[in-house]
Amino acid sequence: MLITSRDTRRWVLPKGNRIKGLKSHEAASHEAYEEAGLVGIACPFAIGTYHYRKNRKDGTSRPAIVDIFPFSVTSQLDSWPEQGERDLRWFTPADAADAVDEPELKDILSTFQPPVWNPGFTERLVTAARRHTAERFTIVRWFQALLPKQGNFFAQFEAHAALSVAAADALGKLLQGGSDMPLHCQEIFDRENDADDIIRDVLVDVRKTLITPFDRTAITSLIGSMDDAIDQMNQTAKAITLYELKEFEPQMRDMAGIIVEAARITADAMPLLRDLGRNATRLHSLTERIVKLEGHADEIHDAGLKLLFKAKGEKSPMAFIIGREIYSHLEKITDRFEDVANEIQGLVLDHA
Repeated sequence: MLITSRDTRRWVLPKGNRIKGLKSHEAASHEAYEEAGLVGIACPFAIGTYHYRKNRKDGTSRPAIVDIFPFSVTSQLDSWPEQGERDLRWFTPADAADAVDEPELKDILSTFQPPVWNPGFTERLVTAARRHTAERFTIVRWFQALLPKQGNFFAQFEAHAALSVAAADALGKLLQGGSDMPLHCQEIFDRENDADDIIRDVLVDVRKTLITPFDRTAITSLIGSMDDAIDQMNQTAKAITLYELKEFEPQMRDMAGIIVEAARITADAMPLLRDLGRNATRLHSLTERIVKLEGHADEIHDAGLKLLFKAKGEKSPMAFIIGREIYSHLEKITDRFEDVANEIQGLVLDHA
């Protein structure tokens, strides 16, 4: 989403000055609401920074530095504070890069890959996996298993990653609270079940496929780490349902924002595995960001747990225990995405 600036009418990202009492990503979320009516989940870890000169009313200008935060939009309101003051338009990343003026911002937008959730494609793959499971012990399937082929591993990786994106978005919405929490939980449960079908088929294909694109252990380790991440999302939703939680700490929502971003990056990385040599540099950059996100999540986890203990530890020990469990699940999700990053880095080192 780009908007036009008030003075020059050039295309820019929604942005503004820092706001007292709000963290940087919270201020960015507020500006997205004020300027474009956007509501969603912000990742608390900036994706990049760019510089430009901000014009003043007296005709002078001053240097300005802008931090950019990934923001998963869940809705756009019918009305917002600065409605009608700017033009708004959704762009593809490539078109957005062409529309803005700042070179550093162009670079950031041109390499940004939004998550693609394609239920039709994923459902077809899941349906094929279920059909394959029913057929795998027939004599025809046994004979086909002897024939040399490469399997469908890349498509399976990409479909599984898309399911993780959908589950992560649902988790982010879930931790916002509200009346739709049961729907978000069900979305996570459904996507985790679909992911189980895919990993089951991958494990079967690894055993029966003569020629695989990577070492068999590398394939099972990668898909296993990916599945562990969505499994932990499922466990988080189950715990929230079990304890009937309705409200969540700000640090929990920040960790959810990191999970949404880690899932997006993982989905961005999967198609690049088809050509490790050509995409090694890009894969290194993506996995490096996931590792940094996990470290940032650890910091948020520790700070949030400390605040939770001060607020609930003595007054309500059970509330602290429940909150600690939710924090633990969220931390494990980010740990599993770091495992995915490490598996991808291993593939790059072995094959690029």
